[in-house]
Amino acid sequence: MADILSPACVAPPVAPAKSPALDGEAVLRDSLRRCSPATIDAALAYRRTGDTTHLAPIILGIFERFVEPDLRPRLQAPDSDDLRVIEDLGLDSLTMMEIVMLVEEVTQTRIENEELRGLVTIGDIKTFVDCRARGVQPPAPARMISGDEVRAIMPIQAPFLFLNDARVGPAQATASYRITGQEFFLAGHFKDNPVMPASIMLEALGQLGVLHLLAGLPVEEGKVVGTSTIFFASTDGVRCSRVCKPGDVLMLTLKPKRVKAPLAVYMGNIRVGQEKAVVAEEITLTFGLVDAPAPVVAEPAAASVAEAPASAS
Repeated sequence: MADILSPACVAPPVAPAKSPALDGEAVLRDSLRRCSPATIDAALAYRRTGDTTHLAPIILGIFERFVEPDLRPRLQAPDSDDLRVIEDLGLDSLTMMEIVMLVEEVTQTRIENEELRGLVTIGDIKTFVDCRARGVQPPAPARMISGDEVRAIMPIQAPFLFLNDARVGPAQATASYRITGQEFFLAGHFKDNPVMPASIMLEALGQLGVLHLLAGLPVEEGKVVGTSTIFFASTDGVRCSRVCKPGDVLMLTLKPKRVKAPLAVYMGNIRVGQEKAVVAEEITLTFGLVDAPAPVVAEPAAASVAEAPASAS
């Protein structure tokens, strides 16, 4: 008769070895458990293939997880790249940090706090993460330009300047303008019903183009755009969809489509809050390049006169 082995002699079953890939997938799914299935699928596909086309839906899906439900449809709009994460999506700094940490984990990239300060819009973040994932240098952050700086840079001045402040980079320029009700043209447009003229709103977009040419356009070495050479040339595909009145804050966005001296062609829009007010498919400016001014050489400091030694008594 065969010996009957006691339970102590029976070898315990060997658990199958876990796949590192499966472990990683489980962790990823857990991190994104409150995100949409489409976001999780995009993250898994990115981890498997490294295809950076999956990064945009990952980032949008993570933002969708954190923003208020009534704002989520804006993330699917064609102009979602223009959304400012603080002002337009209502995110506070702590929530923004949660988003950044999750984006870093899922995309296996790193965003330093100093770099984060320059990432204002959804488009900024998408571009930065895409560059970092591909191992290329992200573009320089856009330049914040205060109202005083705008007035110092622009050849156009009050009462015909319609930019309060701006943010200008090579790929996009944004600005704001509050309609005060004191604008000189409102007294006659219209009687007892002041309305910002559509032509003036297009003028504001054109002025933002001027600011982009002067403060955000990279040009050849030794040259700058001449302030007296910029002129409005044409517009195309203009649509106005909202009446704008005193108290409204116009948020202007302009993106270069084609730039080659002497022409710069932009696409732009104006919003008031979440409402689109004006869309311009093309705004064309003409400009010229002039020699850059010679750098100012600081005068050497005058040498101090040494005191005469005191005579011995």
